[in-house]
Amino acid sequence: MTKFILPLLLLFSICTMAQVANDTIKKEKEPEELEEVRIQSTRTTRTIRNTPTRIETIDAEELEEKSNMKPSNVSMVLHESTGLQVQQTSATSGNASIRVQGLDGRYTQLLKDGYPNFGNFASGLSILEIPPLDLKQVEVIKGPASTLFGGGAIAGVVNFISKTPKEKGEYNFIINQSNIGQSNFGGYASQRKGNFGYAILGTLNFQKAYDVDKDDFSESPKSNNFTINPRIFYYPNETTTFMLGNSFTKGTMTGGDMNVIAGNADAFHTYFEKNETIRNTTTFEFDKKFTENNSFKLKQSLSFFDREINIPNYEFSGFNTNIFTDASYLSTTEKQTIITGLNFQYDDFKQSKISTLNAKSNTIGAYIQQTWDVSEDIKLENGLRIDNVNYSNPNFSKNQIFVLPKVSALFKFNNKWSSRIGGGLGYKIPTIFTEQTETNQYQNVLALNNVEAERSIGGTTDVNFKTNLADDFVFSINQMFFVTQINKPLILQNSGVNTFFINADKPVISNGFETNLKFIFKEDLKFFVGYTFTNAKAKYLTSNQFLPLLPKNKLNMALIFEKENNFKLGLEGFFTDQQFLYNGTQTPTFWEFGFMAEKTLWKNYSFFINFENFTDTRQSNYKPVVNGSHNNPTFDDIWTHTEGATINGGIKLKF
Repeated sequence: MTKFILPLLLLFSICTMAQVANDTIKKEKEPEELEEVRIQSTRTTRTIRNTPTRIETIDAEELEEKSNMKPSNVSMVLHESTGLQVQQTSATSGNASIRVQGLDGRYTQLLKDGYPNFGNFASGLSILEIPPLDLKQVEVIKGPASTLFGGGAIAGVVNFISKTPKEKGEYNFIINQSNIGQSNFGGYASQRKGNFGYAILGTLNFQKAYDVDKDDFSESPKSNNFTINPRIFYYPNETTTFMLGNSFTKGTMTGGDMNVIAGNADAFHTYFEKNETIRNTTTFEFDKKFTENNSFKLKQSLSFFDREINIPNYEFSGFNTNIFTDASYLSTTEKQTIITGLNFQYDDFKQSKISTLNAKSNTIGAYIQQTWDVSEDIKLENGLRIDNVNYSNPNFSKNQIFVLPKVSALFKFNNKWSSRIGGGLGYKIPTIFTEQTETNQYQNVLALNNVEAERSIGGTTDVNFKTNLADDFVFSINQMFFVTQINKPLILQNSGVNTFFINADKPVISNGFETNLKFIFKEDLKFFVGYTFTNAKAKYLTSNQFLPLLPKNKLNMALIFEKENNFKLGLEGFFTDQQFLYNGTQTPTFWEFGFMAEKTLWKNYSFFINFENFTDTRQSNYKPVVNGSHNNPTFDDIWTHTEGATINGGIKLKF
C-alpha cells in the first residue's frame, strides 16, 4: 500500500506548497465555482454543496464519455468510480454486480428514478439491462441510506436519473460496433409542448459469441437485447405534474461451448448456458406543489421479471413480481427541510413447474427526515424510519420490525475546506439470490429456513479541500473514511450435494478509505486520481477472513483533454491488487489501460473510437478460466477481464 500512498501524499504536498507560494505573491483568489448539481436522491431541491449526506454524482458529460465505451448498459459507467467495483459473476452469462466499499452486490440498492425494481431474482442481470442513453445523472450514496430507501441500502445506493422533457426538443442517436462482435443501436427523443410532454428510449443490442483464448468456450456470450421505454408527461398547471411510463426489455444470452452456440453440438461438445429474460416495469408519478415551500409526491411502480436459465440436463426458471408505492410530503422553511413519507413494497418469486423455492415479502414503512441549516456553515440532517417486514416461503414465515435512525452533518470551515460525517442502521431481508448461487445457476439450493434479516451499522466521514493554484487551474482533494458492520450475515453452507443459508454468529466488517484528487485547467484539461483501500473481513471464519474477490488496493486515473464542440481525448489507467478466491488462493496484481477519442464532424454529428484494455489484460493470460472436459467443464472465479482488449467505435447524432 505504501507505494501508492506516498506518491499521493507527495502530490498533495507539492500542490499545497504551490498554493502557499501563490498566497505570498498575490492576493488569494476564490476557488472557481462550477455549476451546482441538484440532488434528487434526497428528494429535496438542495444542491450537492449544501447536502449533509455524502453524495457523489456522475454528470451528463461524464455519462456520455463512459457510454461511448459500452452503449448497451451501465456497467462501464460505474467501473471507473472510486470505491465501486463492477464484479463479473459468471464466466458464461457475463452477469455482473455492483460492489460498494467491498461488500457483496446484494447490499447495494439499485434504483431507476427512485424506483427499487432490481432486487431478488430480478437482480441477476440488472446492470446489463439498463441502457445509459436516456440518463442525465447518476447519484451514488456510499454507506447506510435506509431512512429514505429502506431495506437493502446497507453498502449504499446507486440511483440512475432519467432525462425529462424540455421546451427545446432533444433527439439523440448512437450506432456502435466493436471488434468482438458487438453491435449497438439506440435512440432517445423528448420534448415538451404546452401541457404535454414525452420521452422515449429505444435500444437494440447484438453480441456474437467471442472466444479470445481459443479454448472453445465463449468469453462473451451470444446475445440480443431490446429495450423500449416511453414516458408521457401531463402538466395541467405550473404546479402539477403527472407521469406515466412503461419500460420493456427482452433479452437472450447463450454462452459456453462455441460449437454448441453455433448449432454444431455433438457427443463431445454439449455444454451451454442460455438465459432468456423479459422485464416490464410500469411507473406512475404525481407531483404537486402547493406553495413555494410545500409539495407532495406519489410514486407507484409495478414490475414483472421472467427469467429462464438452461444448461445441459437442468433448467431453472421463475417469475418475480414487485409492487412499490411511496407517498411523501416535503415542507421547507428558511432554516429547515422536512420530508415525511409512507411506503409499501411487495415482492413475490414463483418458481416455474415446482414451488420449493417460492418466496414473498411485504414491507410497510414510515419515515421522517429533517435537514436543519444551523448556520451558513453548519448543516445537520437526522432521520428515522420504521419498517414492518414479513417474509415467507413454504418452510417458514417471519415478521420483523426495524427501527432505523440516521444522522449526518456538514461543516464548512471556509470557502476551501469542508467536512461531512454521518452514520446509521440498515437491514437486508434474506434471499437465496446472491452472487454465489448465481454462479451455479441456483442448482441444489435449498429454500431458506429459520433465518432472519441481516442488520448493519455503518458510517462515513470525509474532508474536502478545493482551491485555485493559479489562474484557471483548480485543484481539489477529497479524503473519505468508511466502516460498515453486518451482523448475522447470511452465508452459504454445503451439505453434501445441497447448499443452504444460515445466519453466521459473527459479523462481516468492512472499513477503509478513499482518496480522490482532481486537477482542472481551463475546463479543457482534467486529471483525476482515485485510490481505495478496503479491509473487509468475515469474522465468522476461523482463518483467512478476507472477503473473496476484493482487492485491498485499487487505483484509478483518468486524463481528459477536450475542446468543446470540437474533439475529446481520454486516457485511463487502473491498478488492482491481489484478491482472494473462494478456495483461498490469491490472484496476481494487474494494470489495465484504456484510450478514447471523439471528434465532432459537424454541428450535430460526432465520431468516437475507444480502445478498452488495450494492454490485453485478461484472466486467461494467467490461468485457464475453463477446466475439466468439454462435456463437464468447471469455471474459475472471475476476477478480471475475460474478453481481453476491445476496440469499438461509432457515430452519434444530436439534434
